[in-house]
Formats: sequence, C-alpha cells, structure tokens
Amino acid sequence: MTSSRKTKAALQAAPDLHAQLGLRPGQSIELLKELHILTRDGRLNQDSRRKLKQVNHLLQFIEKVRQELPPREGGLLLADHGAGKSYLGFMLYDLWRTRHEPGRELGHLYGIETRADVVTALHACDTATDDAIAFALRKQARAIVLAPCCQAEVAARLRMNKALQLARTPLAELWRHPLHTREMGSQLTNVLRCLYLESQGYAVTVTELVGWEHSMKNELIIAMWTGHKKRSAAERLQALLAQFGLEALLAERFPALRV
Repeated sequence: MTSSRKTKAALQAAPDLHAQLGLRPGQSIELLKELHILTRDGRLNQDSRRKLKQVNHLLQFIEKVRQELPPREGGLLLADHGAGKSYLGFMLYDLWRTRHEPGRELGHLYGIETRADVVTALHACDTATDDAIAFALRKQARAIVLAPCCQAEVAARLRMNKALQLARTPLAELWRHPLHTREMGSQLTNVLRCLYLESQGYAVTVTELVGWEHSMKNELIIAMWTGHKKRSAAERLQALLAQFGLEALLAERFPALRV
C-alpha cells in the first residue's frame, strides 16, 4: 500500500477507533500512545482502560467547572498538581487544543508564576493532595477539583494514639482494628479537607469520580470560590482534631486557621 493510501486508511479508521475506545471526538490517538495508555497498534489493556476512564471522567468534571467560571482576559490558567506521569495534564492540554482553541498554539505546559484559576490533582498520593490544596489557596484558585488517594498520614497518627484514645472515648472503637484504622483515616482526612476549604471561602461538593468497579480511590472533591469563609467550618475542623487527638496537624495542614 502506498503512503497516501495508508494515510487515507488511517484517517477513515480513526473515528471507528474513537468509538471503540470511548474517546471524545478529536481526542489524540497519538498522544495516548505516547503516554502508553494505548499500545502502538491502538489497543487497551485492562489497567489502561481503567486509567483512561478515570481521566476522561475527571476531564468532564473539569470542563463543567470551566464553563461555570467567568472568562478572564488572557484565558484561564489550569494547574495539574502532583502530576505523576502527567496523563491528566497532557490530556487536558489536548482537550483545550481541540475543543476551545483549535489550530492555536497554547503555550507552555509547565510553570504557574502568578495565579491559577483551576487547580486539579488526580490521585495525588497521601499528603500530595494537601500540597495541591495549599497551592490552590496561595494562588487564589477559583475552582479546585481533587481525587484524593492513599490517605495514610491521619491513619498513622490514629494508630500511634490508639491506646490513649481507647482509654478516653468509646469512639476509638471506630478505628481499633487495623482495617478500620485505614478506612477511618481516609474518611477523616477528606472530611477535614472539605471543612478547611469551606473555612477558606469555597463551596464544596463531594461525589464519585467513576463507578467503584473502575477504582476504589473514587472520591471527588469539587470546591468553587464564593468568598464566604464559614467560621463554623473552621470551628468544627478544630473540634474534630481535638476529638481524634490530631491537634498536631493544625499548623502543618491547616495553617490559615492558626491564631
């Protein structure tokens, strides 16, 4: 087959491949191959299929958030924090290129010098999600979209204080067993994060990222700037820290609440 015929055949096959893989129209097949989500012959293994589904679902949430934000001169700046292998960052770039600015060079992918309108983090492990929140607050982000992962820090502190807490309160039965310690630590971590964001002027929504069959790390936190800092959220956060013996986290994870 000649080169021109091969090119024509590839172009004709592309829409079929997009449909087979559940991709959005115009999504770059070559980019997915470079990210090793697709094999060189355009196939998906099961792990890559789950990863692609997670990223594409998060893209949909970010796109909805983007539509709700008022336009800004020079365009919106979006930061992918704790990027890891940069699946999300490159696919966001591809989305903006094909959907919002077709044919236009969008500039560099890295470096947020002054502000960030939207901050996102997909499965930023353990305290990397807290780093993303701190970054977003410093940059006065108008929207924050987070899918947390592996919340180990709080679980470790609960484990350290377990004997003391069991003697002090029957609530400690909630994390007496190791499996419950891990689950309680994860739940409590994200509750504290949500209260912190509300205390700093954000309206917070918590939902699922994808179906549980695709990922057990499935919680999605969406925070939209309102400017209304809820004093009650700050008070409840500090009360929870005291209740669970986690006061040491206040200065490190929630510095804006220090008096």
